[in-house]
Amino acid sequence: MRWGDMRRSDNIEDRSGLGGGGFPMGGGGMRIGLGGIIVALIASVLFGVNPLDILVGEQSAPPTAPPTAPSSQAAPGRPSAPSANPAKDMVAHVLGDTEDVWGAVFRQLGRQYEKPTLVVYTGQVRSACGFASAAVGPFYCPGDRKLYLDTSFFDMLARRFGAPGDFAQAYVVAHEVGHHVQNLLGTMNEFDRMGQRVDERRRNQLSIRLELQADCYAGVWGHFANRRNLLEAGDLEEGMRAAAAVGDDQIMKRTQGYVVPEAFTHGSAEQRTRWFRRGLESGDPRQCDAFAAQQP
Repeated sequence: MRWGDMRRSDNIEDRSGLGGGGFPMGGGGMRIGLGGIIVALIASVLFGVNPLDILVGEQSAPPTAPPTAPSSQAAPGRPSAPSANPAKDMVAHVLGDTEDVWGAVFRQLGRQYEKPTLVVYTGQVRSACGFASAAVGPFYCPGDRKLYLDTSFFDMLARRFGAPGDFAQAYVVAHEVGHHVQNLLGTMNEFDRMGQRVDERRRNQLSIRLELQADCYAGVWGHFANRRNLLEAGDLEEGMRAAAAVGDDQIMKRTQGYVVPEAFTHGSAEQRTRWFRRGLESGDPRQCDAFAAQQP
């Protein structure tokens, strides 16, 4: 992946080595993560129009250009500056590119995209959603609208989950950004209230649909990265492997040796790759309504 050609975000908060300190613990809230611990009560807020139709000015025509201004990107082929931590540098560039894509989509909807902050930490961290260790994996906290990532997760993704590669890592960031998009659309607040009236089984079903929608949104970003020739041979396969690797069934097999479908909260490997592929192929957020689908 040519991440050095993506615009670098300034919305990075580096708390590496702080040991979970940095600010007092805030109020409660749900952590929304790629895999691991999650309680998510959600359903969909639909896009009323296809923003990609607006971008090209004709409903029947496919998009002919990405929803980003050329000036928002680094000059093609410009080498990225050396970094003591390439993983941190990479996620900053990927975050910047997601800002450009979703910023354009939201503008076409007549809305303002509020850029999230990505907190890079080591070992443990405090957020508005409470205290968390790296064991929970990357997560998004709606309470402070921040993404949290210990980049050592990338090593686990490659070695333990069998999903190496920089685009696999970019998928992780784009998935958490997908949760931020859901938060901005008001989905989380509305269905947090709904979730208080349903049982655990129904909450798990809503959680799965939430995660699949975020996977699809990650694919929407990947679609435009691919159209701008920012992806390289094998990158799409890397993303698919990563989406499959964090499926509930695969995680359960690794951690306990057997699968309990009733306990799924994120979706199976097949579901996650299918919805990620849907976003990649369509580039259309309307196609990401996992809540409207009869089968997620």
